[in-house]
Amino acid sequence: MEFQLDSDWRVQPIKGDTGKTYIGYRDEDRVFIKRNTTPMLAALSREGIAPKLVWIKRTGNGDTLTAQEWLDGRILEPEEIPRRNDVVDVLYHLHHSPSLKVMLKKMGGRQVSPQQLLADYEANLPTMIEQNAFIELVYDYLKKNIPTYAKKNYTVVHGDVNHRNWLVCSNYLYLVDWDSVMFADPALDIGTILGNYVPLSSWSKWLVRYGIRPTDENMERIYWYGLMSLLLEIARQYKRDEPHHMNQSILQLKRIFAGS
Repeated sequence: MEFQLDSDWRVQPIKGDTGKTYIGYRDEDRVFIKRNTTPMLAALSREGIAPKLVWIKRTGNGDTLTAQEWLDGRILEPEEIPRRNDVVDVLYHLHHSPSLKVMLKKMGGRQVSPQQLLADYEANLPTMIEQNAFIELVYDYLKKNIPTYAKKNYTVVHGDVNHRNWLVCSNYLYLVDWDSVMFADPALDIGTILGNYVPLSSWSKWLVRYGIRPTDENMERIYWYGLMSLLLEIARQYKRDEPHHMNQSILQLKRIFAGS
């Protein structure tokens, strides 16, 4: 164990790819502990977007531990996302909260443009993915069609709204894992949802529910981010040695790129 808590707490690591999450036990109490996550959690908890924050502690080696209430819930299934209005509600709340915007600005939150996403993708691109002709075709399209959106209109975005980060507890929906929170075009989150989980034929209807007019300009922006999110996910899945999931993402990319 890399840190010590009060003597009446027991801590158990949670299996995962970050090595930063734990369950904390004290008598009948349980909490979800994360090491060195974003200080935004307190504000997100107050807004009801993330589970309730219980405490924040500093360890002797300078790490910050945040404990959130332990919720007996389940991860949202991919096929549920197009059907649930609360997915739209949570994203709208996140993207339009003045207090979250002020908080992230005070923290010096990073601002991520489409160009930065492309640069991050290039910098971490495995050779095997780079040599895939279809993925190269999509990548060329993205480089030639970078969307324009005024940075003054950037909002707080989650940055990784895949289905594994949606937690359903007693039919209440939370977003979890905020390590990627940033200022960006809200189309980044929206494109991730639509590109991964919503049939292209239903995009306009989903956007109207969110409150965006499905104009050609808006659709092209969101389409760009949908493709970009899939490319980034394919690269991550390759690095994690998840060939089955990677092939599923490539098939989804083909469906979206073909306009079906």
